[in-house]
Amino acid sequence: MSTPKRALIVVDIQQEYFEGPLQIAYPPRDESLANIVSAMDTAVAQDIPVVIVQHQMPDGAPVFVEGTPGWSLHPEIEKRTTPTTKHVHKNFGSVFAGTDVAEWLRARDVDTITIVGFMTNNCDLATAVEAEGLGFAAEILSDASGAINLANEAGHVSAKTLHTTLMVLLQSNFAAVTTTAEWTAAVASAQTIEVNNLVVSAVEGRSVAVG
Repeated sequence: MSTPKRALIVVDIQQEYFEGPLQIAYPPRDESLANIVSAMDTAVAQDIPVVIVQHQMPDGAPVFVEGTPGWSLHPEIEKRTTPTTKHVHKNFGSVFAGTDVAEWLRARDVDTITIVGFMTNNCDLATAVEAEGLGFAAEILSDASGAINLANEAGHVSAKTLHTTLMVLLQSNFAAVTTTAEWTAAVASAQTIEVNNLVVSAVEGRSVAVG
């Protein structure tokens, strides 16, 4: 396969996920942050374009209101925002919806996006799914993202179960799942990280279930 032309998409590393009601629970947010920072530093060293995304909600919303402490980027991300990084605000789950990110990536001949950031169960998932329709391959770093515990009328699920399940789901079709260390090695060697497919994953799933 040809060498992937990557861009790193840094999704919503904002204080709401560290101090607000949306605190990332799994993997531990400080570990995820360290891996996100490592991926950003690798991208800069390897001349990989970086997109820093920041979610915002209208006045009166419970989270992500522009100008509030929770809306702010984490300081480790803020200090890595440079004139060469693209910084966009978004109002929807996917980083592509209502932004010019897709056009910006195409102008740089990017064919593969690497997703890091929060949350696995919302913006990361939405971005990976929309990438398919836009013609971008997707990767996601399992230890540089994270989920929250959820409970509602449909039931409840722990952050660990949710995150792990979504990694399996994404690897089955939408995004190649890997770790920060594995991705860093793949970048250094200009290698593609392979995604599985739904049929193979389904057959293997039947085998595991029977076993």
